[in-house]
Amino acid sequence: MLLFVGLGNPGPDYARNRHNIGFVVLEEVARRHDFRSWRRGFLGECAEGVLNHKKVVLLRPHTFMNESGRSVQEALHYFKLDQRDVTVFHDEIELQPAKVRVKLGGGIAGHNGLRSISECIGNEYWRVRLGVGHPGAKHLVERYVLSDFPKIDWPWVKALVETVAENAQVLVRDAASFQNKVHLAMEIKGFDPGSLALRHRNHRPD
Repeated sequence: MLLFVGLGNPGPDYARNRHNIGFVVLEEVARRHDFRSWRRGFLGECAEGVLNHKKVVLLRPHTFMNESGRSVQEALHYFKLDQRDVTVFHDEIELQPAKVRVKLGGGIAGHNGLRSISECIGNEYWRVRLGVGHPGAKHLVERYVLSDFPKIDWPWVKALVETVAENAQVLVRDAASFQNKVHLAMEIKGFDPGSLALRHRNHRPD
């Protein structure tokens, strides 16, 4: 059994924020792979289904980003899972827009959601880092991640969310293959991270 966690903040005011891309990905995974209806639980909402013959629980904490670990800890204890059974989907400002990296453990790069999870369950869990680009200066980061994706970005955001969800079964089996398949699919769809990064630098806030 595996636990997939999407990070974000609850409520309609945050729904289209860069910080909420983890929420959006899990919504698409549930829809595309016919998971059971979302229900309240573990200080958030969860849905259960099967990916590649493996039972998977999707969890979207409703504790707000900085307390995400409390929700993950409750689910982990309830299902008697290990850290390595957890995969967290989150926004990553240190990656170019639409770029994806998968890793086990590592630093938190200032991400408050990851910090909370690491404090509650330890650091050896999987992360799917979803690139949203950097605003260019440290003092702009908080406003940037808590702002909506601009309209010009939604085509690649939608493509990325759909591509990650399409390949969720691969992620269960092989993290490296998942990462490669996502990048190849995004290039085929016309969303090359290098080109998007150049456009991002030309349009990011000052």
